[in-house]
Amino acid sequence: MRYQLLGRSGLRVSEVCLGTMTFGKEWGWGADKHESFKIFETFANAGGNFIDTANRYTEGSSEKYVGEFIESDRDHWVLATKFTLKDRNDDLNFAGNHRKNMIRSVASSLKRLNTEYIDLLWVHMWDNTTPVEEVMRGLDDLVSRGMVHYIGISDTPAWIVSQANTIADFRGWNAFAAIQFEYSLLQRTPERDLIPMAKALDLAVTPWGAIGGGALTGKYLRGEKGRVPDNSVRRSEHSSIIAQTVVDVANDLGVTPAQVAINWTRHRDQVMIPIIGASKDTQMKDSLGCLDFQIPQEALNKLNEVSKIELGFPHEFLKSDGVKEEAFGGLFEKLDNHRG
Repeated sequence: MRYQLLGRSGLRVSEVCLGTMTFGKEWGWGADKHESFKIFETFANAGGNFIDTANRYTEGSSEKYVGEFIESDRDHWVLATKFTLKDRNDDLNFAGNHRKNMIRSVASSLKRLNTEYIDLLWVHMWDNTTPVEEVMRGLDDLVSRGMVHYIGISDTPAWIVSQANTIADFRGWNAFAAIQFEYSLLQRTPERDLIPMAKALDLAVTPWGAIGGGALTGKYLRGEKGRVPDNSVRRSEHSSIIAQTVVDVANDLGVTPAQVAINWTRHRDQVMIPIIGASKDTQMKDSLGCLDFQIPQEALNKLNEVSKIELGFPHEFLKSDGVKEEAFGGLFEKLDNHRG
Protein backbone atom coordinates (compact mmCIF):
# COMPACT_ATOMS: atom_id res chain seq x y z
CA MET A 1 0.00 0.00 0.00
CA ARG A 2 1.19 3.47 -0.89
CA TYR A 3 -0.30 6.75 0.29
CA GLN A 4 -1.40 10.03 -1.26
CA LEU A 5 -2.14 13.53 -0.10
CA LEU A 6 -5.86 14.27 0.03
CA GLY A 7 -5.94 16.89 -2.70
CA ARG A 8 -5.07 20.39 -1.55
CA SER A 9 -4.69 19.27 2.07
CA GLY A 10 -1.72 17.75 3.87
CA LEU A 11 -3.72 14.70 5.01
CA ARG A 12 -2.09 11.36 4.12
CA VAL A 13 -4.47 8.62 3.00
CA SER A 14 -4.06 5.14 1.55
CA GLU A 15 -4.22 4.79 -2.24
CA VAL A 16 -7.57 3.01 -1.98
CA CYS A 17 -10.44 3.72 0.39
CA LEU A 18 -12.60 1.15 2.18
CA GLY A 19 -16.27 1.72 1.36
CA THR A 20 -18.65 0.42 4.02
CA MET A 21 -22.09 0.72 2.47
CA THR A 22 -22.18 -3.10 2.72
CA PHE A 23 -21.59 -3.15 6.50
CA GLY A 24 -24.93 -4.37 7.83
CA LYS A 25 -27.81 -6.37 6.35
CA GLU A 26 -30.70 -3.99 7.00
CA TRP A 27 -31.12 -3.38 3.27
CA GLY A 28 -31.50 -7.07 2.47
CA TRP A 29 -27.93 -7.56 1.27
CA GLY A 30 -24.43 -6.85 2.53
CA ALA A 31 -22.34 -8.36 5.33
CA ASP A 32 -23.20 -9.17 8.92
CA LYS A 33 -21.01 -7.78 11.71
CA HIS A 34 -18.61 -10.73 11.75
CA GLU A 35 -18.00 -10.64 7.98
CA SER A 36 -17.78 -6.84 8.05
CA PHE A 37 -14.97 -7.06 10.59
CA LYS A 38 -13.12 -9.59 8.43
CA ILE A 39 -13.36 -7.20 5.47
CA PHE A 40 -12.14 -4.32 7.66
CA GLU A 41 -9.28 -6.42 9.03
CA THR A 42 -8.13 -7.45 5.56
CA PHE A 43 -8.06 -3.80 4.50
CA ALA A 44 -6.19 -2.79 7.66
CA ASN A 45 -3.62 -5.57 7.29
CA ALA A 46 -2.96 -4.41 3.72
CA GLY A 47 -2.00 -0.98 5.06
CA GLY A 48 -5.24 0.87 4.37
CA ASN A 49 -6.06 3.79 6.65
CA PHE A 50 -8.91 5.56 4.79
CA ILE A 51 -12.46 4.43 5.49
CA ASP A 52 -15.75 5.81 4.13
CA THR A 53 -19.25 5.54 5.54
CA ALA A 54 -22.42 7.67 5.72
CA ASN A 55 -25.31 8.45 8.05
CA ARG A 56 -27.77 6.53 5.84
CA TYR A 57 -25.77 3.39 5.17
CA THR A 58 -27.70 0.35 6.43
CA GLU A 59 -29.87 2.59 8.63
CA GLY A 60 -26.87 3.56 10.79
CA SER A 61 -25.36 0.11 11.28
CA SER A 62 -22.41 0.92 9.04
CA GLU A 63 -21.35 3.86 11.23
CA LYS A 64 -21.87 1.81 14.40
CA TYR A 65 -19.74 -1.08 13.09
CA VAL A 66 -17.02 1.24 11.85
CA GLY A 67 -16.93 3.07 15.18
CA GLU A 68 -16.43 -0.20 17.02
CA PHE A 69 -13.79 -1.47 14.60
CA ILE A 70 -11.58 1.61 14.82
CA GLU A 71 -12.13 2.40 18.51
CA SER A 72 -8.90 0.76 19.74
CA ASP A 73 -6.74 2.92 17.44
CA ARG A 74 -9.00 5.82 16.51
CA ASP A 75 -6.28 8.35 15.68
CA HIS A 76 -4.70 6.01 13.14
CA TRP A 77 -7.77 6.00 10.94
CA VAL A 78 -8.84 8.65 8.46
CA LEU A 79 -12.58 8.42 9.02
CA ALA A 80 -14.97 9.87 6.45
CA THR A 81 -18.74 10.06 6.72
CA LYS A 82 -21.50 12.03 5.01
CA PHE A 83 -24.59 14.10 5.66
CA THR A 84 -27.51 15.19 3.42
CA LEU A 85 -29.64 12.05 3.20
CA LYS A 86 -32.66 11.54 5.44
CA ASP A 87 -32.57 10.13 8.95
CA ARG A 88 -36.36 10.27 9.27
CA ASN A 89 -39.29 10.08 6.88
CA ASP A 90 -41.97 12.77 6.68
CA ASP A 91 -39.72 15.53 8.04
CA LEU A 92 -38.09 17.90 5.52
CA ASN A 93 -35.54 19.15 8.04
CA PHE A 94 -34.16 15.67 8.73
CA ALA A 95 -32.54 15.77 5.27
CA GLY A 96 -30.78 18.26 3.03
CA ASN A 97 -27.67 20.44 3.09
CA HIS A 98 -29.01 23.29 5.25
CA ARG A 99 -27.35 24.19 8.55
CA LYS A 100 -30.08 22.67 10.76
CA ASN A 101 -29.76 19.22 9.21
CA MET A 102 -25.98 19.53 8.87
CA ILE A 103 -25.43 20.10 12.60
CA ARG A 104 -28.07 17.55 13.63
CA SER A 105 -26.75 14.87 11.25
CA VAL A 106 -23.12 15.33 12.27
CA ALA A 107 -24.03 15.15 15.97
CA SER A 108 -25.93 11.90 15.34
CA SER A 109 -23.03 10.45 13.32
CA LEU A 110 -20.56 11.26 16.10
CA LYS A 111 -22.74 9.31 18.54
CA ARG A 112 -23.05 6.29 16.25
CA LEU A 113 -19.33 6.35 15.46
CA ASN A 114 -18.50 6.85 19.16
CA THR A 115 -15.88 9.45 18.31
CA GLU A 116 -15.24 13.10 19.09
CA TYR A 117 -14.34 14.11 15.55
CA ILE A 118 -14.77 13.22 11.89
CA ASP A 119 -11.65 13.43 9.73
CA LEU A 120 -13.48 14.07 6.46
CA LEU A 121 -17.11 15.14 6.19
CA TRP A 122 -18.72 14.79 2.78
CA VAL A 123 -21.72 16.69 1.48
CA HIS A 124 -23.42 13.56 0.15
CA MET A 125 -25.14 15.25 -2.78
CA TRP A 126 -26.34 18.70 -3.78
CA ASP A 127 -29.94 19.42 -2.74
CA ASN A 128 -30.47 22.39 -5.14
CA THR A 129 -32.21 24.41 -2.42
CA THR A 130 -29.54 25.43 0.11
CA PRO A 131 -27.40 28.45 -0.82
CA VAL A 132 -23.72 27.70 -1.39
CA GLU A 133 -22.74 30.30 1.22
CA GLU A 134 -24.86 28.60 3.88
CA VAL A 135 -23.28 25.22 3.18
CA MET A 136 -19.69 26.47 3.15
CA ARG A 137 -20.07 28.65 6.26
CA GLY A 138 -21.75 25.80 8.14
CA LEU A 139 -18.96 23.41 7.22
CA ASP A 140 -16.35 25.99 8.20
CA ASP A 141 -18.02 26.33 11.60
CA LEU A 142 -17.80 22.55 12.11
CA VAL A 143 -14.08 22.63 11.34
CA SER A 144 -13.55 25.63 13.64
CA ARG A 145 -15.29 23.74 16.46
CA GLY A 146 -13.05 20.71 15.99
CA MET A 147 -15.92 18.39 15.11
CA VAL A 148 -14.60 17.95 11.55
CA HIS A 149 -11.05 18.19 10.19
CA TYR A 150 -11.56 18.33 6.41
CA ILE A 151 -14.51 18.65 4.05
CA GLY A 152 -15.41 17.08 0.72
CA ILE A 153 -18.35 16.95 -1.66
CA SER A 154 -20.03 14.11 -3.54
CA ASP A 155 -22.34 13.78 -6.53
CA THR A 156 -22.52 17.49 -7.37
CA PRO A 157 -22.10 19.41 -10.66
CA ALA A 158 -18.65 20.81 -11.36
CA TRP A 159 -19.83 24.43 -11.57
CA ILE A 160 -21.28 24.30 -8.06
CA VAL A 161 -18.08 22.82 -6.60
CA SER A 162 -16.02 25.49 -8.37
CA GLN A 163 -18.33 28.22 -7.08
CA ALA A 164 -18.21 26.85 -3.54
CA ASN A 165 -14.42 26.64 -3.34
CA THR A 166 -13.98 30.07 -4.92
CA ILE A 167 -16.31 31.62 -2.34
CA ALA A 168 -14.56 29.75 0.49
CA ASP A 169 -11.11 30.85 -0.67
CA PHE A 170 -12.08 34.51 -0.93
CA ARG A 171 -13.78 34.53 2.46
CA GLY A 172 -11.08 32.60 4.29
CA TRP A 173 -13.29 29.58 4.97
CA ASN A 174 -12.27 25.94 4.73
CA ALA A 175 -12.73 24.64 1.19
CA PHE A 176 -13.36 21.19 -0.24
CA ALA A 177 -10.26 19.01 -0.41
CA ALA A 178 -11.85 16.09 -2.25
CA ILE A 179 -14.72 15.12 -4.52
CA GLN A 180 -16.56 11.83 -4.90
CA PHE A 181 -18.59 10.60 -7.87
CA GLU A 182 -19.35 7.52 -9.92
CA TYR A 183 -16.57 6.72 -12.37
CA SER A 184 -15.80 3.54 -14.24
CA LEU A 185 -15.36 2.11 -17.71
CA LEU A 186 -19.17 2.13 -17.87
CA GLN A 187 -19.50 5.70 -16.58
CA ARG A 188 -16.93 8.07 -18.07
CA THR A 189 -19.02 11.24 -18.27
CA PRO A 190 -17.10 12.83 -15.34
CA GLU A 191 -14.27 13.26 -17.87
CA ARG A 192 -16.24 16.15 -19.40
CA ASP A 193 -16.02 18.55 -16.47
CA LEU A 194 -15.70 16.93 -13.03
CA ILE A 195 -12.29 15.33 -13.50
CA PRO A 196 -10.65 18.34 -15.22
CA MET A 197 -12.11 20.60 -12.52
CA ALA A 198 -10.70 18.36 -9.77
CA LYS A 199 -7.26 18.54 -11.31
CA ALA A 200 -7.43 22.32 -11.77
CA LEU A 201 -8.57 22.89 -8.15
CA ASP A 202 -6.27 20.18 -6.72
CA LEU A 203 -9.11 18.06 -5.37
CA ALA A 204 -8.55 14.39 -4.67
CA VAL A 205 -11.03 12.19 -6.54
CA THR A 206 -12.50 9.18 -4.74
CA PRO A 207 -14.52 7.41 -7.45
CA TRP A 208 -17.23 4.97 -6.49
CA GLY A 209 -18.72 2.22 -8.66
CA ALA A 210 -15.41 1.22 -10.27
CA ILE A 211 -16.70 -2.27 -11.08
CA GLY A 212 -20.04 -0.99 -12.37
CA GLY A 213 -22.20 -2.69 -9.77
CA GLY A 214 -20.44 -5.96 -10.56
CA ALA A 215 -21.03 -5.75 -14.31
CA LEU A 216 -17.32 -5.33 -15.02
CA THR A 217 -16.43 -8.52 -13.16
CA GLY A 218 -18.03 -10.42 -16.02
CA LYS A 219 -20.67 -12.05 -13.86
CA TYR A 220 -23.56 -11.06 -16.12
CA LEU A 221 -21.67 -12.45 -19.10
CA ARG A 222 -21.66 -15.73 -17.21
CA GLY A 223 -25.41 -15.51 -16.60
CA GLU A 224 -25.16 -14.79 -12.89
CA LYS A 225 -27.83 -12.87 -11.01
CA GLY A 226 -27.31 -9.52 -9.30
CA ARG A 227 -28.99 -6.40 -7.91
CA VAL A 228 -28.62 -4.54 -11.21
CA PRO A 229 -31.93 -4.80 -13.16
CA ASP A 230 -31.91 -6.29 -16.65
CA ASN A 231 -32.85 -2.95 -18.25
CA SER A 232 -30.02 -1.02 -16.57
CA VAL A 233 -27.36 0.71 -18.68
CA ARG A 234 -24.91 -1.48 -16.79
CA ARG A 235 -26.46 -4.50 -18.54
CA SER A 236 -26.87 -3.09 -22.02
CA GLU A 237 -25.32 -4.53 -25.16
CA HIS A 238 -22.62 -1.83 -25.10
CA SER A 239 -21.88 -2.55 -21.44
CA SER A 240 -21.49 -6.22 -22.25
CA ILE A 241 -18.92 -5.39 -24.93
CA ILE A 242 -16.96 -3.31 -22.43
CA ALA A 243 -17.20 -6.03 -19.78
CA GLN A 244 -15.97 -8.64 -22.24
CA THR A 245 -12.97 -6.45 -23.06
CA VAL A 246 -12.18 -6.16 -19.35
CA VAL A 247 -12.38 -9.95 -19.03
CA ASP A 248 -10.09 -10.39 -22.04
CA VAL A 249 -7.51 -7.95 -20.68
CA ALA A 250 -7.64 -9.63 -17.27
CA ASN A 251 -7.03 -13.04 -18.87
CA ASP A 252 -4.08 -11.67 -20.82
CA LEU A 253 -2.54 -10.18 -17.67
CA GLY A 254 -3.30 -13.14 -15.40
CA VAL A 255 -5.40 -11.04 -13.00
CA THR A 256 -9.12 -10.75 -12.28
CA PRO A 257 -11.59 -8.49 -14.11
CA ALA A 258 -12.39 -6.60 -10.90
CA GLN A 259 -8.72 -5.79 -10.45
CA VAL A 260 -8.48 -4.46 -14.00
CA ALA A 261 -11.63 -2.34 -13.63
CA ILE A 262 -10.50 -0.76 -10.35
CA ASN A 263 -6.93 -0.29 -11.56
CA TRP A 264 -8.15 1.50 -14.70
CA THR A 265 -9.67 4.31 -12.59
CA ARG A 266 -6.24 4.94 -11.03
CA HIS A 267 -4.46 5.55 -14.35
CA ARG A 268 -4.89 9.33 -14.33
CA ASP A 269 -2.44 12.19 -13.96
CA GLN A 270 -4.01 13.33 -10.69
CA VAL A 271 -4.99 12.01 -7.27
CA MET A 272 -7.47 9.16 -7.80
CA ILE A 273 -8.35 7.04 -4.76
CA PRO A 274 -11.01 4.47 -5.70
CA ILE A 275 -13.50 3.40 -3.05
CA ILE A 276 -13.60 -0.38 -2.84
CA GLY A 277 -16.37 -2.18 -1.02
CA ALA A 278 -17.28 -5.81 -0.47
CA SER A 279 -19.90 -8.02 1.11
CA LYS A 280 -17.42 -10.87 1.49
CA ASP A 281 -13.84 -10.91 2.71
CA THR A 282 -12.77 -12.81 -0.42
CA GLN A 283 -14.05 -9.92 -2.54
CA MET A 284 -11.97 -7.42 -0.57
CA LYS A 285 -8.85 -9.55 -0.98
CA ASP A 286 -9.51 -9.72 -4.72
CA SER A 287 -10.06 -5.96 -5.03
CA LEU A 288 -6.84 -5.16 -3.17
CA GLY A 289 -5.00 -7.08 -5.87
CA CYS A 290 -5.49 -4.02 -8.09
CA LEU A 291 -2.45 -2.52 -6.33
CA ASP A 292 -0.09 -5.26 -7.45
CA PHE A 293 0.27 -4.41 -11.15
CA GLN A 294 0.20 -1.70 -13.79
CA ILE A 295 -1.99 -2.01 -16.86
CA PRO A 296 0.25 -1.97 -19.96
CA GLN A 297 -0.29 0.90 -22.38
CA GLU A 298 -1.58 -1.37 -25.12
CA ALA A 299 -4.23 -2.80 -22.80
CA LEU A 300 -5.10 0.69 -21.56
CA ASN A 301 -5.59 1.83 -25.13
CA LYS A 302 -7.94 -1.10 -25.74
CA LEU A 303 -10.00 -0.31 -22.63
CA ASN A 304 -10.11 3.41 -23.41
CA GLU A 305 -11.20 2.82 -26.98
CA VAL A 306 -14.04 0.41 -26.24
CA SER A 307 -15.46 2.66 -23.52
CA LYS A 308 -14.85 6.09 -25.05
CA ILE A 309 -17.55 8.76 -24.93
CA GLU A 310 -18.22 11.96 -26.80
CA LEU A 311 -17.24 14.90 -24.63
CA GLY A 312 -19.88 17.07 -26.28
CA PHE A 313 -20.08 20.83 -26.44
CA PRO A 314 -17.97 22.89 -25.88
CA HIS A 315 -15.18 20.33 -25.57
CA GLU A 316 -15.48 18.80 -29.05
CA PHE A 317 -16.02 22.25 -30.57
CA LEU A 318 -12.87 23.67 -28.97
CA LYS A 319 -10.79 20.75 -30.21
CA SER A 320 -11.95 21.11 -33.80
CA ASP A 321 -9.48 22.09 -36.50
CA GLY A 322 -11.48 25.14 -37.48
CA VAL A 323 -11.42 26.60 -33.99
CA LYS A 324 -7.72 25.91 -33.60
CA GLU A 325 -7.12 27.68 -36.91
CA GLU A 326 -8.99 30.77 -35.72
CA ALA A 327 -7.70 30.83 -32.15
CA PHE A 328 -4.03 30.28 -32.94
CA GLY A 329 -3.61 31.89 -36.34
CA GLY A 330 -2.89 28.59 -38.03
CA LEU A 331 0.13 27.88 -35.80
CA PHE A 332 -1.43 25.65 -33.13
CA GLU A 333 0.95 22.76 -33.86
CA LYS A 334 3.96 25.00 -33.29
CA LEU A 335 2.89 26.10 -29.81
CA ASP A 336 4.45 24.20 -26.88
CA ASN A 337 1.69 24.34 -24.30
CA HIS A 338 2.90 23.14 -20.89
CA ARG A 339 -0.70 23.26 -19.63
CA GLY A 340 -2.00 21.11 -22.47
